[in-house]
This record gives sequence, C-alpha cells and structure tokens, in this order.
Amino acid sequence: MKVIVLFKATPDSAAGGMPTEAILTAMGQINEELVKAGVMQAGEGLHPSFKGVRVQFSGKNRTVIDGPFTETKELVAGFWIWQVSSMADAIAWIKQSPFQDGEVEIRPIFEAEDFGEAFTPELLSSSWGPKLWSIHPFPIFCKS
Repeated sequence: MKVIVLFKATPDSAAGGMPTEAILTAMGQINEELVKAGVMQAGEGLHPSFKGVRVQFSGKNRTVIDGPFTETKELVAGFWIWQVSSMADAIAWIKQSPFQDGEVEIRPIFEAEDFGEAFTPELLSSSWGPKLWSIHPFPIFCKS
C-alpha cells in the first residue's frame, strides 16, 4: 500500500524557523534507511505558509487568499510518500523517526481499484487513465 506521511507544522516551522544541522543529519539518516528498504517513494519539506496561497473554489468562482495561515496545527510542513505492506508497517517506520515533538498524520493514497466500477475499462485504456488514480484531487470533485 502507498501512504503519505504528513509532517504537521510547529510554531517554529510555521514562523520560518529552519532545522539545525543535527536535525538535518538525523533526517538524512532515516531517509537513507527508508530508501535502502524500498519504502521511500518521495519526500519534501515545505516553505512556511506566509510564502503560500490558498485558492477557494465555489462553483465557477475562485478566491485567492495569501498566507500566512493562522491555524498552525492544521498546516503541513512536509511529507513522505512510502510504499509499505500495511498501516502497521508505516507506524513501525514512523516510530523510528528522529522527531522529538509535534505530530505526523499517515493516510493511505488511493489506488486504481479503490475507485471500483467508476474506473471503467474505457477510462483505464485512455492515455491518462492509468494515472487518473494518482492525480485525482478527490475532495474537490466530490459533493457530500
């Protein structure tokens, strides 16, 4: 299964604080272990929200909101994408991380079979079909 590990921002990272050499070294070591184990697919840190924007959609209207965004606990500071055998495997890996405080969120990434009958043979055979499941911004298109 493929999962995304979201690193939640801390007050320091949200304010633009950079990691120390010791933290960068520790992160490099766990990243190396993850790559050697075939777990790491991708991973990046994100600039603080004051360098970003949000775009809100309402029908055909688009509203751009400049950062910073105030709810630090809801901000993402970075991510890993892992290929693991199970959620328990992902949890075992994250417990080995060098994080000393804060929070991460681990969520499964949609796979083609998760879409069921909606992912028809016609869609699958289209030029973009095989990658539809990996680029689909699911919440934007779904109405509750």
